[in-house]
Amino acid sequence: MSSRVTRSRRQQQQQSQQQEQHSRARWTTFLTEILADLLVEQVQRGNRQNNSFNKKAWKSMCDYFYKKTGLKWDKEQLKNRFGVLRRQYVLVKSLLDRNEFSWNESTGNITGNDEAWADFIKVHPDAETIKTSGCSIYKQLCTIFSEPTTNGKHEYSAELGGEVPSSFPSLEPLSTIQEEFSSESEEAEDVAANDHDAVQPSTSGVVNGRKRGRKGIDDAIAAAISEMAAASKLRTAAVKQYKGRYSIASCIKELDEMQAVEERVYFAALELFNNPNAREIFLSLKGEKRSTWLHRKCFAPSNTPVS
Repeated sequence: MSSRVTRSRRQQQQQSQQQEQHSRARWTTFLTEILADLLVEQVQRGNRQNNSFNKKAWKSMCDYFYKKTGLKWDKEQLKNRFGVLRRQYVLVKSLLDRNEFSWNESTGNITGNDEAWADFIKVHPDAETIKTSGCSIYKQLCTIFSEPTTNGKHEYSAELGGEVPSSFPSLEPLSTIQEEFSSESEEAEDVAANDHDAVQPSTSGVVNGRKRGRKGIDDAIAAAISEMAAASKLRTAAVKQYKGRYSIASCIKELDEMQAVEERVYFAALELFNNPNAREIFLSLKGEKRSTWLHRKCFAPSNTPVS
């Protein structure tokens, strides 16, 4: 009897441990980047409404996240991380709105002078993590949480009213984060998104804007290619003109028109005309100077053509 009770307690403890491990996801930079890419993909598919995603989008992201990582995390775990990324975006955005800071897209680092960092961290202590680790996925966050504007900048998420709070919830390092906060507000946004799942005019406007942007880029590339092709044709024509002007045939024609050219000079000149520099000099000279130069080059002591 006592052995059964012991086994029952062990089973309960194992189930409790499994539930705790399931509810707490340990996020690394690699896993965060995968989630960010999945979120961007859903935005581009038009599955975002009011900075939230519908149930279909979350299911798709859970499935693809499992395929890419082998981790079968549920919607709540991904949504918890989504909330962390939202706070991170607002923090980084508020940093980059200041002239003292700049973001390096290739490295993800945010640079600024020590005084500017000290002033900002004094008001936003969570920025210490950003100062150390940077934000390699800021470009994706801009796509996920904001709409592109005409001047290339991004606005704060609508729920924050464009204001940056003086203090954010704890922003843990991306490599060691463990999520525990509730996602009730996300559920409310999810319901609102489902009500508008069939019709999304704002998204279509964004897609049309992207298409116009891509068309402008394509036109610019086409114009650049046309200019390169035109320049290549001009260069080819110039080379042909140069070769035609100083060709061996042109040299022989001029040589035939010269008077009293000895036979040995004539055949020595034919060998000399294999050198393009010699051909150019020969055709550029006039009258007696051409004849004198030809004799000197054909019968120089070294008997070597012009190089």
